[in-house]
Amino acid sequence: MGESVLRLAWFAWLVRHFNEYGYSQGLLRAGIGTLAVLVTAALVWFALHRNRPAAVAAAGLTFVLGTGWLAFH
Repeated sequence: MGESVLRLAWFAWLVRHFNEYGYSQGLLRAGIGTLAVLVTAALVWFALHRNRPAAVAAAGLTFVLGTGWLAFH
C-alpha cells in the first residue's frame, strides 16, 4: 500500500513540473531532470520486476524517451 502511494506521489510531482527540467534550462535543472527520468525508469522496473524482460524493456524505453524529451525541451 505504501509503495503505491509513493509511486503516485512521484508521478504527480513529475506531471506538475513537466516543463521545468529540460536540458535547455541549464546544467542544474538538466541534472535534476535526468535524475527524475532515472527514478521514473527505476519505478517502472520495480513495478514490473516479476517479468524481467518486460521490466528491462519498459525501463529502457522510459529512460530513452525521457532523456530524448529532455534534450528537445
